[in-house]
Amino acid sequence: MCGARGETSVPRVPNTTLVPKPVPTPHPEGVSNDEFRAAMSRLAAGVCLITAHEPPLTGDGPRGEDVGMTATAFMSVSLDPPLVLVSLREGSRMDDLLEEQPLWAVSVLADSQVQIAGRFSMKNRISDRLLFQDLPHVRGEVSGALLLTGALATLECRTESRVAAGDHTLVVARVLTSTLPNPDAPPLTYFRGRYRHLA
Repeated sequence: MCGARGETSVPRVPNTTLVPKPVPTPHPEGVSNDEFRAAMSRLAAGVCLITAHEPPLTGDGPRGEDVGMTATAFMSVSLDPPLVLVSLREGSRMDDLLEEQPLWAVSVLADSQVQIAGRFSMKNRISDRLLFQDLPHVRGEVSGALLLTGALATLECRTESRVAAGDHTLVVARVLTSTLPNPDAPPLTYFRGRYRHLA
């Protein structure tokens, strides 16, 4: 084939190099991390702020700072006695703290508190002391942990048992106090990897 000026035209060969898609590596039982994550992301969950206060380093020394963590893996376990469960990433700051501090608290977040959920789930975040600075809260009388005044409900808890479960720790705790600061507000939910508001 000749071009307009008599040159030989070489037909273009389309680039057929395909980048292979990564193949999910299944566990021995057959489900991959991606498949499991995709399935569980379809389970809508409530959103909570878990809080605790570091105990003193010595018997009469100053106490440490307040610590907070956003959690979606939180559930009631028993009515009699009143027990709840939270799942913590193994080796996380909250997991390490609750291994030595049996008293902690939960604030069930309203949909207006989505920014609170975001700030306490950030990686490599600034000091928790600064994150709590502008949040309306009270200190729990039993746990010493911070409770959000705008939460749907707040609970103070005492750890009853810790169970290692894969890459997480399941903490089962007895509920010691319960309040309803803002019970009629719509809840904040988590679905398919995003915080959501109920329509």
